[in-house]
Amino acid sequence: MHTTTTKDEPSLTLTRMFDAPRTLVFRVWTAPEHLARWWGPKDFSVPSIKTDFREGGAWRSCIRSPEGRDYWAHGTYREIVTPERILFTFTWEEEDAIDTLVTVTFEEVDDGRTKLTFHQAPFTSTEARDGHAEGWGECLDRLGGYIEARKEDMR
Repeated sequence: MHTTTTKDEPSLTLTRMFDAPRTLVFRVWTAPEHLARWWGPKDFSVPSIKTDFREGGAWRSCIRSPEGRDYWAHGTYREIVTPERILFTFTWEEEDAIDTLVTVTFEEVDDGRTKLTFHQAPFTSTEARDGHAEGWGECLDRLGGYIEARKEDMR
């Protein structure tokens, strides 16, 4: 898996390759029962995640740190192109939080693998962006493990 982040602007781009078909990788972004298994950084749990997976539909999640601290976020699905792209807003539920726009694209690679590109912007600082890069990077690592462990069952 490969990760890149842009350092010259307040945006984040991460890229990963998954050894699974695009339809499967897309599917695990669409339903709470899948999202609850990989959403959040390493060692975090997902005590709550709700989605209305349609354009204009809302989502809301809670991720829990190993120390027991809850972090709530929510957003709205802006665009869904099955199985190519998902655009949604992402906002932490805390004071002074800003809305960011997340674009996830799923590209089928010739050998049956999927290239996932995750883009999020804007950020108010490089520190905020870098914090999200670490969190989303770990999240995508968990996604890879989830897909690998279950891809035969989900085909």
